[in-house]
Amino acid sequence: MERSTDNTTYQGETMSSSGLYSIDLTLNDGSRTTFGEFRGRPVLVVNVASRCGFTPQYAGLEALYGKYAEEGLVVLGMPCNQFMGQEPGNDDEIAEFCSTTFGVTFPLLTKGDVRGRDQHPLYQQLTTFRSGILPGLVKWNFEKFLVNRDGEVVGRFAPTVEPDAPELVAAVEDALARPAA
Repeated sequence: MERSTDNTTYQGETMSSSGLYSIDLTLNDGSRTTFGEFRGRPVLVVNVASRCGFTPQYAGLEALYGKYAEEGLVVLGMPCNQFMGQEPGNDDEIAEFCSTTFGVTFPLLTKGDVRGRDQHPLYQQLTTFRSGILPGLVKWNFEKFLVNRDGEVVGRFAPTVEPDAPELVAAVEDALARPAA
């Protein structure tokens, strides 16, 4: 297992998510789909917030998406207000903020919970990937889960890991280089 010296990056372990593709999703614009829409493509799932110290990571996430989208990468943001109320807006306000402030074009889900009693089913699956400081528990805004082309979680990155961090970029490039089974 690869692990950075500051315990902010966790990868190397693989968690199979055979049920991941059947999870219902509602996008920020109200349209409904399933995670299966992304089958065959690597997906970086990130819980996001508009009033967090890590909010500038939106720019890096958009840059990562812009660089690798043609190769198949999807960045999928899930706004969440569970950490000190740092995402108070409604879905329309969040979309407007992301678009005008950071030029976000990657898909956003409707605002939801990433932990606790009302945890979104996507995060119920993602957090079964047990690597990390708080395995099974999302620590803060902008925690990142990398899902490969086969629906397996292959990396989990702490909020402090920037979207352009070498370990995250390497994991994304590795996921893009590997064909689906």
